[in-house]
Amino acid sequence: MSLTIVVTRDVQGRYRGFLGSVMLELAAGLYVSPRMNKGVRERIWEVMTDWHAQLGQGSITMLWRDKAAPGHLRTRQLGMPAKDLVECDGLLLARREIKTGTSAQNTL
Repeated sequence: MSLTIVVTRDVQGRYRGFLGSVMLELAAGLYVSPRMNKGVRERIWEVMTDWHAQLGQGSITMLWRDKAAPGHLRTRQLGMPAKDLVECDGLLLARREIKTGTSAQNTL
């Protein structure tokens, strides 16, 4: 079980009701569960992915502790430019893809 955090932005009220029933809402759009197992986390993500595919509005980021991931954090995102966490010279950085003209490139 690990700490799980979900951040929502510009999403429909159904997300707030659903997430508020399984996690603590510490601030508007910020949900936390201090001890969530992988099965529950996967089910929550599945529900939010299905809704986002239907509704297509807003963005959702989920993050949790994973010792095998860079910085010991794993993330999933819906509805925004995807970001990867990378370690560089001892620092944890967020890398995202940007599109310039007809090509795409990664930037830190």
